[in-house]
Amino acid sequence: GTFLNLSVSDHGRSDSLLLSWDEPEEGAKGYSLALSSLGSRTPLQNGSAGPNITSFWFHGLTPGTRYEIEVTATLACTEITSQTVTAQTSPSPVRNLSLSSGGSSAMLHASWAHAPGQRDGYHLALYHSDSQTLVRNASILPNASTFLFDGLLAGSEYALKVSTLVGSSQASTSIHQWTAPSIPTQLRLSPGSSTSLVASWVGAGGAAWLHLALHNLLTQTVTTTLSARRGLTSYTFQHLHPGTQYWLGLSAMAGPYTMVGPNATAWTYPLSPGNVTLSTAEEQNSLQARWSTAVGERNYYLVTLQEGEDGAPTRNISVDGDNNHVTFHGLSPGKQYSVQVTAVAGPYRASARSTAAWTQPLAPSGVSLSSQGSPYSLLASWEEAMGEGYMLALSPMEHPVKNSSLLRGVTNFTYNGLRPGTLYTFEVSTVAGPYTSSPRRITNWTYPLPLEQLTLSNQGHSTSLQAFWNAAPTGSTGYTGTLWETKFQKRVRNTTLGNNWMNVTFEDLVPGRQYTLEMAAMAGPYRSPVRSATDWTYPLAPAGVTLTNTRRPLGLAAFWDKAAGDVDQFHLQLYSKSHPAQRNISVGPNAHNFTFLGLSPGIQYFLKVTVLAGPYRSSSHFATEWTYPLSLANVSVQPGRRPQELHVSWVESGGGRDHLVQLSVAESLSIIRNVSVPRGVTQLDLEGLVPGSRYRVEIISQAGPHRTSSQTAIGYTVPLPPLSLSASPVHTAQALAVHWETSPGQRDGYLLSVHEEGSSAPARNLEAGKDSTNVTLAQLEPGTCYLVGIWAVAGPYRSLPKNITSCTVPAAPTNLSLINPGSSSELYTCWSKPPGRRDHYRVILYTLSTQSRDRVQTLSPDAQNITWTHLEAGSRFAVQVTAVKGSLKASSTNVTQWTHPLAPANLTLGSPSASALQASWAATGRGAEGYVVDVYDTASRSRVGRVVLSGDARSHTFRNLSPGTRYSVAVRATAGPFHTSSPNFTHCTREYDALLA
Repeated sequence: GTFLNLSVSDHGRSDSLLLSWDEPEEGAKGYSLALSSLGSRTPLQNGSAGPNITSFWFHGLTPGTRYEIEVTATLACTEITSQTVTAQTSPSPVRNLSLSSGGSSAMLHASWAHAPGQRDGYHLALYHSDSQTLVRNASILPNASTFLFDGLLAGSEYALKVSTLVGSSQASTSIHQWTAPSIPTQLRLSPGSSTSLVASWVGAGGAAWLHLALHNLLTQTVTTTLSARRGLTSYTFQHLHPGTQYWLGLSAMAGPYTMVGPNATAWTYPLSPGNVTLSTAEEQNSLQARWSTAVGERNYYLVTLQEGEDGAPTRNISVDGDNNHVTFHGLSPGKQYSVQVTAVAGPYRASARSTAAWTQPLAPSGVSLSSQGSPYSLLASWEEAMGEGYMLALSPMEHPVKNSSLLRGVTNFTYNGLRPGTLYTFEVSTVAGPYTSSPRRITNWTYPLPLEQLTLSNQGHSTSLQAFWNAAPTGSTGYTGTLWETKFQKRVRNTTLGNNWMNVTFEDLVPGRQYTLEMAAMAGPYRSPVRSATDWTYPLAPAGVTLTNTRRPLGLAAFWDKAAGDVDQFHLQLYSKSHPAQRNISVGPNAHNFTFLGLSPGIQYFLKVTVLAGPYRSSSHFATEWTYPLSLANVSVQPGRRPQELHVSWVESGGGRDHLVQLSVAESLSIIRNVSVPRGVTQLDLEGLVPGSRYRVEIISQAGPHRTSSQTAIGYTVPLPPLSLSASPVHTAQALAVHWETSPGQRDGYLLSVHEEGSSAPARNLEAGKDSTNVTLAQLEPGTCYLVGIWAVAGPYRSLPKNITSCTVPAAPTNLSLINPGSSSELYTCWSKPPGRRDHYRVILYTLSTQSRDRVQTLSPDAQNITWTHLEAGSRFAVQVTAVKGSLKASSTNVTQWTHPLAPANLTLGSPSASALQASWAATGRGAEGYVVDVYDTASRSRVGRVVLSGDARSHTFRNLSPGTRYSVAVRATAGPFHTSSPNFTHCTREYDALLA
């Protein structure tokens, strides 16, 4: 029929549709129109249009509704053509849309009245006005008329767009609203300085604007107002009055909302007073403090009087904030004071301090002046008086005045460097700041000096003593002295001498006796300290000194005769020139003999007898004698520092002048070496011996005519270690072959140790004969490294060790399999884990069918299988698994296997003659080992021919077939035991007539 090309549009109206069409080429006599709901055959509106009319409006329709419109055109010759189109009216937007926070800072409630007409649902989009970001996106059912948005930002403006959805059409309307602001918390107001306050708060992001108002509480006026945008968390108020209390109020605003927030009060810091002074008042023991008032406000002044240098407070006075002075009465005399004036405003203070001031001091009491027996000093003392310090003055008759100043707390002073025997006058006054009290006076004498360098000497005489001294300095009028027998405190002589005497001699004294002389210098009423000197008269030496040897017990007996005079004691000195030991014995003055026991054998001793009287002594002539020697003890023979040495040591218990060390080979009695060593040497190193040999040592000690032998000692030299140690694996067994070369010298045998590396098990030890040069270490773990040590052994001694590390050959893998899992590209290899250890497995896959490169894989020592992938189909492979330990390897036997071949492709059949049928195919991949071609008679299903071809074949012709007969042909690709067949294809041989034609 004729195509009218109908189209419908609403031109933005939700209750109307405009229908348009194309006029037929042959024209139309008129048009009839019928509008009905979609799916309903009942017309809702009918209309008509005359010729040349190509559009029609339908009004009064329901918004969002689908309609069906049928247009019927009346053509020439009463022919009609009809065409139907479907259309949908646009939806209407919702009505009475509202968005309200209800006072909430995190929620907005949306509500609306449903739009007239039909709808599929509503779509709601909520935007944040400042950032223009989409906050919520929701689709809801068509019967819903409310929606709650929660989790919103406080104090923020949002825009909501509600869309009515019908199909792909929508009608939208929008509205704006604010969430209620949140009130900031933790408002703090604190002073920043004397003219500024710092305000801070938390949670400033919940309001669009913050309003701050600062009030001066003293004047009850508003000082500063401030409006700030969202995010401000602190503000500093400047140019305020010092020492003033302020009140700060904070409000949060967002859109139409205003919420009163917290408030805080704070004080600015007050300014400290200036020009603080403390000075003496008119009344005695009074001080007045003055200061200048600073700008700003304060509650009051706190005036603190502080005492001493440490500023300890003693008085506090509070005065009005307009006051500028205060007076302190009844203070202590001679004390230092300072004042601190503090301006107080609320909890804050600002202080200033004056310089120090003093009260008038009093003179000290209890003044004394004492010489304390010293000729060069006087000690002045007094009782403590209040003040800063003291002024002292000391004046002798013929010398200038000595002035001194002392700090408070000192109540005595010693004058040094004074003239002995002199009368001095002392004055003391108290000082306090600029004030000084009246002085107190007293007098006293210094002591005279004693005489100097008093000595008493016998001058080598046994019956007289002579005294010497130096004259005393100025002030001495003479000397007095007394001679005493020191031991019995018996006065022997008294003497008084003028100041021009310098020595005196005392005669007819007893030899060897101690005397003491005491002397002093005199000056005025004082006597100098006593000087004393002591000495002995010279003693007389003993006579008839002898020294005798006693054998039982071993010792020496000494005898002597006593001379005339006093003796304190006899001192006996017994010593030896060749021995460090010395005996010093003191005996009483009545002894005449003494026996020395416990002496060292084989030593020559000398005796000297000395008589002692005080520090003086007189000695006799020397007497000498020998003790008998003893044999040496604890002879020890040990290996030396080198294998060719022996170290011999002993203990000298028998004395003697020297020792003879004799060395012999243990197996014979012939002496091979004699070494003489002096007495005092207790060890000897014998060199140039045979390593690993057994020796006998005997030591003979000599003292004068006597010789004594020690016990015989046996010792070994340390053997030399073996040479050229090597260890190699034995390939046919789990063993290591150890070889070495014999070193020079002797040995009893060899000791070997075998320790498995990395194992905590103890080492295995074994022995070898002294002539052995190799040993095989059996029963070892395959593929394991061992530390082999070897020592040469001689007696209880071992040589230095020789160590070497070697590994046994690893065990080869067993039960190797190469399995085709039914794949043309994969092979699976597995094996049994051999005993022992290995570093890794080396697995090689050999390609036997082609010249492709072999594949090699290195696997962990615990691996037991591997899968080979991406192999060539229809190929033969061989695999070998090798256990590797260092440079040692052990390989399994090779195992071969084939991959499945791929079926031949592109099989085609043709009949070149009536009795022949030709099959052609293409190889897949690399091909196959060979092909088997079977031909069957289709009718009888019997095989009539088979041929086995090589892998290079791509066609074959079967002959002697029946003409005009249908045959079925199948080609199988073979690879080892596997084969894959192509699908069967059928073809007819030619007829005879076809062949003739």
